Amino acid sequence: MSDKLTFRKAWKKFWEPILGLGFFQWVIAVFMAIPIWLSYFTSIKKITNIEVFYKYRKKPAIFVFWHGRSLMLSPLICLGGMHAYAVASRHKDGRMMAKLQHLFGLRAIYGSSHKGGVSVLREGLRVLARGDHGICMAPDGPGGPSLRVKEGALYFAKMSGAPIIPVCFTAKRAWIQDRWDKYLLALPFNKIVYNIGNPIFVPKRATAEEFEKIRKDLEDFMVAQMRELDAEFGLPFIEQDMKSSAYKKQKREAREAKKANKKKGK
Repeated sequence: MSDKLTFRKAWKKFWEPILGLGFFQWVIAVFMAIPIWLSYFTSIKKITNIEVFYKYRKKPAIFVFWHGRSLMLSPLICLGGMHAYAVASRHKDGRMMAKLQHLFGLRAIYGSSHKGGVSVLREGLRVLARGDHGICMAPDGPGGPSLRVKEGALYFAKMSGAPIIPVCFTAKRAWIQDRWDKYLLALPFNKIVYNIGNPIFVPKRATAEEFEKIRKDLEDFMVAQMRELDAEFGLPFIEQDMKSSAYKKQKREAREAKKANKKKGK
């Protein structure tokens, strides 16, 4: 076991600096884009409320989706001719995902609710003020808590007058990754179902109570939106309130407990 851990640490130390290099991030992004297109073009697609997407694809709007339900939205954005920027984490993983999104036509605004929040808000408002571009963002990213709407998207909407449009997808044949956000990957030769919600506006003079009610209503809608889609294919229940740090801690403690039990059994 110690040899395995030592190898894992050495492998991680070897790859982490390489994965931080822009050139390798582009290479990985290209290889990630190939299976996404394969899954999209070999699958049957069903899109509900597509007229909302077409209405706002080249207008100032904030498209929101759960962090674990982002990947198969990229082909829809690309083929639909959407003009938008995506909010991405400054972390190397976020930068690599931004490069992947760039291949589908999305530009990046770097930052998060924890780091660079003010600069993200300022840059996002500039994008929306142009009148021909929207913003795409996961309100529970980049580290959770899962399925909880943070206030960033609502501030964009309140200060710009642009609507919030909740979007989600699911798939009949899905690989749900063992992560805090239960990231869903749609397999090839599949059935992929998209749902686009109606626009939600935040009044510029909304009180704190009204603001919180809109936030909670949006959160409830997005959770119900995902649950209804997943229920069609009997996918596992995704829990709320899981943070990336807490999930990693749970996994680490589980490994340590398993290791301790093995020692006791000897």
